[in-house]
Amino acid sequence: MYTIHQNKNILTVNNKENTVFGKIYLEQGASLQELSLKSNAIIQDLHPLEYKNTYASSILFPFANRIEDGSYTFKNENFQLAINQKEENNAIHGFINDKTFKILSQETKENYAKVVLEYIEHKKEKGFPYTYSIQISYTFTEASLSLKVDIKNTDKNEFPFTLGWHPYFISDNLSKSSLNFNCTKKTIIGDRNITTGIEEIENVDCFNIENKQLDDCWILDSDKIHFKTPKYILEFESNADKNFMQAYTPPRANTIAIEPTTGVSNSFNNKIGLQTLNPSEEYSLTWKINIKNN
Repeated sequence: MYTIHQNKNILTVNNKENTVFGKIYLEQGASLQELSLKSNAIIQDLHPLEYKNTYASSILFPFANRIEDGSYTFKNENFQLAINQKEENNAIHGFINDKTFKILSQETKENYAKVVLEYIEHKKEKGFPYTYSIQISYTFTEASLSLKVDIKNTDKNEFPFTLGWHPYFISDNLSKSSLNFNCTKKTIIGDRNITTGIEEIENVDCFNIENKQLDDCWILDSDKIHFKTPKYILEFESNADKNFMQAYTPPRANTIAIEPTTGVSNSFNNKIGLQTLNPSEEYSLTWKINIKNN
């Protein structure tokens, strides 16, 4: 049997065998700060790194990654986002990461637990003057995690968006781990980590992490990503029409961010992966992680 326990603004999820564990911080954008599946620690607290700098497991909306100088044009109107990455003079990762979500529902059964969380934005940001609601649904099983994001445009105007997730994963030995995915295109990253173009590459298939310092983005030819570590293998799935993957190695040993997104850096300007949502329209996306022992 699974249980869900709330202590102030932290939800913990586990099963009676203690092989599954999750910790969700409602005040940090309903982000999943800890995760174990089949007794494998997959996501851990990144201390001493701070959440405000890592965006660990945060949902990235209305844009993933960076917007150059925080400025963009939509429907012939110029907008200026707040610069929250001052060292690069960019806007980064949207507005959801520090919002407080409320619990809409929770369900516990013998073989799974599910919790549905919601945030409703009534305030119109200066650089994004639209209202919306966002629901995040987590479903835990012995060998999987499903993350469903539902966005509704509650404004009277259409707005642009991309969507992403920013989890960091733990490996016993990252230098002996690899990423497997189908890809023949990669973004060209210029100054300040802004996309300047797309380059053709040989099909990646297997990318050995070794001792590489990563902050790279690939345009995927399928929705599948495999993260192979000495101890376990994770398989990512997505039901998005277009899938991108950002991989980043932080200044923390044996840790890697594997970020599934629907667009790339500066998407509000280069339009790569950019979508729009009409008034009263909804957009839904599900990412799923499956684990097996290596």
